Amino acid sequence: MDTEAQNQYEARTAIIKALAHPSRLFIVEELNKKERSVGELTAMIGSDVSTVSKHLSILKNAGLVYHEKQGTTILYHLQCPCILDFIGCIEDVLETKTQGQLQVLTSCKKR
Repeated sequence: MDTEAQNQYEARTAIIKALAHPSRLFIVEELNKKERSVGELTAMIGSDVSTVSKHLSILKNAGLVYHEKQGTTILYHLQCPCILDFIGCIEDVLETKTQGQLQVLTSCKKR
């Protein structure tokens, strides 16, 4: 693998790693619905402000979210809604995997 390809794979990996936490996936899905403040997300997740801020920082560093200051409030927005296509693809994989497991279970019960 050449250096350019290596860099490309590392950049992709950083984005996937940023999504690799249930709270961050939740944040992405919520920000797709509308912009939210840290306080709103904290209440929704049920975690402390510092933890939610850290999750938002990881998502921001990966280029998935951005923030805007409105008065004294900072609102977070989803930068690239197309990331939900990737999440949808994950759902498709889970469905296919589940269907395969059901087929094996069904064939085992017939014996």
